[in-house]
Amino acid sequence: MSVFPKGRPTYCLVDLNAIRWNFRQVKKKIASHVKILSVVKADAYGHGAPQVARALEQSGCDFFGTATVEEGIELRKAGVKSSVLVLTGVRPDQAGDLVRYRLTPVIGDSMTLKSLERLAQRRRIHLNFHLKVDTGMGRIGFPAEQMDSMLRDLGRLKRLRFEGLMSHFSKAESVLQDYTLKQLESFKAILHRLQNQGHSPSLAHLANSAGVMTLRPAHFNMVRPGLMLYGYYPSQPMVKEASLKPALTWKTHIQQVKRVPQGTSISYGQTFTTRRETLVATLPVGYADGYKRLLSNCGAVLVRGQRAPVIGRVCMDLTMVDVTDIGGVKQGDEVVLLGKQKEAVISAEEMAGWANTISYEILTSITSRVPRFHKT
Repeated sequence: MSVFPKGRPTYCLVDLNAIRWNFRQVKKKIASHVKILSVVKADAYGHGAPQVARALEQSGCDFFGTATVEEGIELRKAGVKSSVLVLTGVRPDQAGDLVRYRLTPVIGDSMTLKSLERLAQRRRIHLNFHLKVDTGMGRIGFPAEQMDSMLRDLGRLKRLRFEGLMSHFSKAESVLQDYTLKQLESFKAILHRLQNQGHSPSLAHLANSAGVMTLRPAHFNMVRPGLMLYGYYPSQPMVKEASLKPALTWKTHIQQVKRVPQGTSISYGQTFTTRRETLVATLPVGYADGYKRLLSNCGAVLVRGQRAPVIGRVCMDLTMVDVTDIGGVKQGDEVVLLGKQKEAVISAEEMAGWANTISYEILTSITSRVPRFHKT
């Protein structure tokens, strides 16, 4: 995009061809019979869930994963036809929406299982569900040691249909560790016992992006890639496992350029004072856009293909950078906050390092007031 959108010039460009490319890299890592559940929760990790899901559906995606019923409804209203799994649980009063929008709930506790069964009986409907077991994450899901009571609950179902079994790895950045392998063995044991008791779900899924890349025994017959679809690796050692393309570029344009003398305080709190005459560029982006306040005095942006350090505290709507050493900078120049400009790159991993967080949070923190534009 050579001309930025009308209005406030802070926006994200999302390359759907890069998303499609990354999806093909997933397919290269799995057997032909293994289905793919693309995780598009949190607005597809900040990339725009409806647009990403439509692109992936055209590429042959089998399932989509959302965090909430509301996210699932958004996909249906956008025309997505593939199966949608609500990953983080549902409330019994959402049964009507589950049926109306053909959403599949993940159930991980006895109370919800029984409540949805009673509602399904009263409404005389059938509803597929996936059962979540806790193999070591300690979050949601039936504890592995409660198998006996879980089997009793499953044996009483008349209207709910047990379509899938799932669990969640505790370490997203690495799956080649003893704890993860114990989780895998626990999941296998639960699946085997269910099958021996006459409960044979058609789908079993455990592998996240790290599992897709490095742990083939965890693929079963469906995998759940998330981060890798958007072009990022769960950890640096996995770079060698797949060729991924980051899909999102976050841009703004310089709002004002001014030269200030040595000893000038920049932004709130006097956390930065110039040590020389300094050319300061003010950018129309701040923490209300998701550009984290933690980047104050440690982050950087790209201007004319060079790095310009953030100086002073990031404000709610504005951020200042030092462009003294970059020639020819003027008002209106393009600035890349995240992504590539000429040969220079700022990745989500690097930005996460500055903010002492993870790339997932960087991507999903870009707020809704930053418009997304999708390149098809």
